[in-house]
Amino acid sequence: MNRYSVLYLLEKQYHAFYCSTQSEAMSALALLSDEDGHTPLGIYDAKTELFDWEPTRQNQYAQASIEEQGKLGNQIIQIAQGLRQQDEMGQTQTSPIPQLVHAKAA
Repeated sequence: MNRYSVLYLLEKQYHAFYCSTQSEAMSALALLSDEDGHTPLGIYDAKTELFDWEPTRQNQYAQASIEEQGKLGNQIIQIAQGLRQQDEMGQTQTSPIPQLVHAKAA
């Protein structure tokens, strides 16, 4: 099972691809920063249902009020879960990032 979802924005739409390990997901998130038009958001852990923001967004999140943090956290988790459900229903991944991660690991 691919436990981790790497979330990003592309052309104002949310996208995700999946990794089996946290280190693979972290590498993929770092690679997204180098891709034109891709805005990395963070990593969702499907087992714990927690979301780790990309470092710049983590700083913004930490400065938000507790109420705003709760709202943002719930929103991004709902998005991550929704993307996973869509992919489970047969939609395919289109991002080349997972292939890049595997290529760099080899």
